[in-house]
Amino acid sequence: MDKPDPADIGIIEDSAKRFAQTEVRPHLEAWETAGEFPKEIYARLGELGWLGMGFDEAYGGTPAPMALRNALSITLARYTGSGGFLAGAFSHTIGLPVIARFGSDALKQRIMPDVLAGKKISALAVTEPGGGSDVANIRTTAIRDADHYVIDGEKIFITSGMRADWITLAVRTDPASRGPEGISMVAVPGDAPGLTRHKLDKMGWLCSDTAMLHFDKVRVPLANLIGEEGKGFKLIMNNFNAERINIAAMALGSALCCYDEALDWARQRRTFGKTLTEHQVVRHKLVDMHMRIASTRAWLDSVVDRADRGETGADWVAEVCLLKNHATQSMQFCADQAVQILGGMGYMRGTASERLYREVKVLTIGGGTEEIMKELAARQLEI
Repeated sequence: MDKPDPADIGIIEDSAKRFAQTEVRPHLEAWETAGEFPKEIYARLGELGWLGMGFDEAYGGTPAPMALRNALSITLARYTGSGGFLAGAFSHTIGLPVIARFGSDALKQRIMPDVLAGKKISALAVTEPGGGSDVANIRTTAIRDADHYVIDGEKIFITSGMRADWITLAVRTDPASRGPEGISMVAVPGDAPGLTRHKLDKMGWLCSDTAMLHFDKVRVPLANLIGEEGKGFKLIMNNFNAERINIAAMALGSALCCYDEALDWARQRRTFGKTLTEHQVVRHKLVDMHMRIASTRAWLDSVVDRADRGETGADWVAEVCLLKNHATQSMQFCADQAVQILGGMGYMRGTASERLYREVKVLTIGGGTEEIMKELAARQLEI
């Protein structure tokens, strides 16, 4: 795919900044307290065309290179100061791609237009209570019964799990198999009888609902199978690459948010007759933040450029894994330094740095932990 015009990126960034500052930031604390944001936000994002970016026009999407989508993620993260808002508002970016790439045309027509228009909500459900990052150990089963699958099992830590209208679900269609063999993907409607949901309380991402899902003899048509039966593990792994890049973009935007708030505070706050920026120790903290932000941005741009040129090889996958670690570690550093610069105010609810300080761990864990990322990168690089 061709590189996006810088003017197009500028338009996206300006629109995203304006949206974040006028339609999200003023309400964010109320949404954090409520544990969710209004569903009307999805329709607004659909109206702006942001939900459909990167998806096929035939189903209501708008083709867009990853660089353009990343610009949106970075800018929204920077000016909302809330990873939880992005995670919930764009949960379809992990729930829908598997359907978009491997689902039947009929399945795409049933699901994608409403999700991309913001009328329905999509979620991905892979992680299980006893599995964590061990995707190959999925225990939730989907057993054929005539023209249906009968699903039994549990999923945990599911973003938008409380109100998702469609759940892209990882299941084991061959219970006798072990490891990655016998895993499949199916689309489950949110109103399916036998599906129950329980809200989970979290350290951060407070305005994004997160759920534990229970499947008790949930029946879905065989037509809801995504791709080939028994070939779901590869679909899950392919989906992770885009998710990890998006996590890196969110982490970069969040690091920028921390830097912006810390710099603004340091220019105004006076101690011992000087602004904080007149103290060398504070200037050095800000420079260290800037250095990590710059390296993350350069690395992210490189990986995304390669993705837009169609690269998917082992070296590129290793870069994605290492970028994800670097970006989230940069965010962690910047959040820590920002809270330190803000001092007591950095410990108060309502500052972006305090919120992002609590949110950083979900990014270092979600999409594959740091430890898993290192091991996967080592294997791809044949170390």
